[in-house]
Amino acid sequence: MENCIKNYYLLFFYSLLSIASCESQQQHYPGPSGYDFDNPTWYNMPVVLHELSGIAFNKGISDTVYAEQDEEGKVFHFKLGNGQIQTTRFGKKGDFEDISICHDFVIMLRSDGVLFTFPFSETHKRDAEHVKVFEGLLPEGEYEGLASNDSSGKVFVLCKHCRNEKTSKWGGGSIFQLTNTGDLITDGNFEINIKQIEAIEGIHKIDFHPSALCFNAWTREWYILSSVNRLMVITDPDWKVKAVYPLNPSVFPQPEGIALDGQRNLYISNERNQAPAATILVFKYHRKQ
Repeated sequence: MENCIKNYYLLFFYSLLSIASCESQQQHYPGPSGYDFDNPTWYNMPVVLHELSGIAFNKGISDTVYAEQDEEGKVFHFKLGNGQIQTTRFGKKGDFEDISICHDFVIMLRSDGVLFTFPFSETHKRDAEHVKVFEGLLPEGEYEGLASNDSSGKVFVLCKHCRNEKTSKWGGGSIFQLTNTGDLITDGNFEINIKQIEAIEGIHKIDFHPSALCFNAWTREWYILSSVNRLMVITDPDWKVKAVYPLNPSVFPQPEGIALDGQRNLYISNERNQAPAATILVFKYHRKQ
């Protein structure tokens, strides 16, 4: 009789867990205008990309995804849904966090703030031959976010943890100009006021540690991911916060990469974390009627 009672309570407990899980899955998580964050197209990544950190396109062309993972000095390039992956080695093993393609150059970001560039044409080779390495351009810290503007040649590096942060209410990064020889020239910095995020979310204090960013050229807004908070922050071109979107943890276990293609479709990549595989999620753009 005692065992029956115990089994009854166990069954009741697991039923409650199941109900809570279903309610979580049914909860609506809105996204930026034009994107349904509840219904992405899922692409599971192979084992070699379990630590997928960043994604990019060349000139917005979505037939090939360019990516990196935070263990090897390689660029991975592949077609979504196709198991064949090609790689181009550009450096030794290291904690690489993001990738961008600008003015026919690939730009790579290592977590310690070291940047690498090499000609995009060399992604067709097994090993890049004309790699440039830039050390000491960024303040000491931890970096995960990299983006560029293909029309202006501006490169933006967003800090995750930096010693030059004046208070916990500040976040930002550095701007560089990419030359036609693949060099990076310091061109200023930018700041994000975290108090604006807190005000929109109604939170007294938030530790904002961004993991990726991209620029929406159609709306002239910055899309910024913070993996640790599972947030997407939208700012205007001058980095003033306009909106904040909480992300569904069952869809975004560890969002580390973001990119837009030439059709305004949004791509967000997740490291594996505790999920079965790393993923790239595609959110088709739907114009408001």
